[in-house]
Amino acid sequence: MPLDAELGKKMLQLITSRYDDRHWRKPIEKTLSLPQFGVADPIQQQIFMYLKLGLKAYKSRRADPDSWILGGYATKEVINRAKFQPQLVGATIKQEDVAFLGTDPGEDVTEAWWEEMLVQWFDVPEEEKSAEEESEKSSDSDSSTTVQTKA
Repeated sequence: MPLDAELGKKMLQLITSRYDDRHWRKPIEKTLSLPQFGVADPIQQQIFMYLKLGLKAYKSRRADPDSWILGGYATKEVINRAKFQPQLVGATIKQEDVAFLGTDPGEDVTEAWWEEMLVQWFDVPEEEKSAEEESEKSSDSDSSTTVQTKA
């Protein structure tokens, strides 16, 4: 299941407030490399994509996988642009939607929280598939038992 609004907000706060902390750079880079469908709220999804594209480091077409500029003035500039010119993020984005960027999410956001967030980012679509497969299997077994009884 994609991140709900509260988890999405904390994830965006983590990206925009702890980028100067060397300990958090790798987790932030990994988060930025994730697909946007993991964020359920459409406004937060636009903010995530803005950060993902805005923080992408310049590279040639033949370069290695994506990398990001984290730390320093360039990162701060991308975040400040989003906060003070929200129309750059999206046409429907308002100042209130981006006001939380750059504020620390709190002490409860630790490595364990980050790993739980990653699990939730990808977890539920697999569960939905397995539930669908189980219902298909049960319907297949029901039809096979009815075929056997006819014979």
